[in-house]
Amino acid sequence: MTEQDEIPPFLYVVVCAAGIAADVGKLITAAQGREWQVGVIATPTAMNGFFDTAAVEAQTGYPIRSAWRRPGEPRPFPDPDAVVVAPATFNTVNKWAAGMADTLAVATLCEVAGQGVPIGVLTCVSDALAAHPAYQDSLIRLRGMGVRFGYPYQEGEFPWEDVLDLVE
Repeated sequence: MTEQDEIPPFLYVVVCAAGIAADVGKLITAAQGREWQVGVIATPTAMNGFFDTAAVEAQTGYPIRSAWRRPGEPRPFPDPDAVVVAPATFNTVNKWAAGMADTLAVATLCEVAGQGVPIGVLTCVSDALAAHPAYQDSLIRLRGMGVRFGYPYQEGEFPWEDVLDLVE
């Protein structure tokens, strides 16, 4: 196989319902600039106006996944070489750490963590919620599973590209 024949690595981007999700295209652009193919998986709430789904589908060339496939339907994405969660919300972090796979996004995170796929996370959680003991316990559990966290969101610019450094 020649270098030209190599298949680019595939990155799953999990998007949660936070206002900053409107800028997820910046992450996709950065990932594609680093030669990743990108597929987006969104929480059901994130699909309700938190980002421009048509623009993201056009940018990635793949449909956004949010709902389960029916038996016999083909998988729309190849297996991931890495996964990033940005923005990651309080709810998603806690459900993931508890193994509550009630959405495709959280179920995917639970599954890939068990497969040893590199996972990077940028959280977008208020200070008040971040201080909750359940959230702190969830961070400890996820770190113990090998999940890598970047600096949490502060007012201002969200460090989209930093999450890619966590999985490369």
